Amino acid sequence: MPRPDRPRVHREVVSYVRRSARMNASQEKAWTTLADDLVIRVPARELSTSVHPDAHVDWAATFGREAPLFVEIGSGRGEALVALAEQHPEANVVAFEVFQPAVASTLSRINRHGVTNVRVVLANGVEGLEHLFAPVTVAELWTFFPDPWHKPRHHKRRLVSPEFAELVASRLVPGGQWRLATDWADYAEAMREVLDVAPGLVNVHGGWAPRWAERPLTKYEQRGLDAGREVHDLTYRRPDADADVPTVPDLLHREPRPGASGEVPL
Repeated sequence: MPRPDRPRVHREVVSYVRRSARMNASQEKAWTTLADDLVIRVPARELSTSVHPDAHVDWAATFGREAPLFVEIGSGRGEALVALAEQHPEANVVAFEVFQPAVASTLSRINRHGVTNVRVVLANGVEGLEHLFAPVTVAELWTFFPDPWHKPRHHKRRLVSPEFAELVASRLVPGGQWRLATDWADYAEAMREVLDVAPGLVNVHGGWAPRWAERPLTKYEQRGLDAGREVHDLTYRRPDADADVPTVPDLLHREPRPGASGEVPL
């Protein structure tokens, strides 16, 4: 059911800043001059980067037009975000990032490139996707190089989980796509283990996706390549109709598939 009409979020300054975050002079200038126009402020809960369950944004009013919604979670300094927004002027692009200096750098990049179809939310992207987007409204979701949380005891903090996959599937429009990339082999495998069996999502390529040609090579990705790590891309789609949803595969009897290293597990 559509959400009832609610008043637009008030845009007075609200503190979303991590107390330990410090911006340099250039970032301070970008934040001061550009944040009022490009940063969407929403009510928080206890943490400054949380999103209150009652928060709401009228995206069409915010952008001044009705257009497909593209969302990036973890936009960093905006290298991929701005490049992709330039290539998709037909879309309204919303980015989530929790580190204020990175957002300030993103604002500066948006301004330098003259991009007008991007807004940034300084908040947790999972909570933002849940509370700020109604079901069946997101045309594209991008999660490029999410934090791998290397230590086994921290794996529960990884972004890609069955619960998040369920949320994503509910927010995507029929035919909508979720594009992911990571340069950590174990996380790539973990993504496949979760998403290949996630209800409401289909692996577009039946395995690893070819590198998305539109995604720019960022400094972060280049560092991973320079360190000898291979980048793995994945693309999942919400089926166009319920009949297009495949049966969940038999995990006990399926053929083993090659891992990120190319080896077939015993």
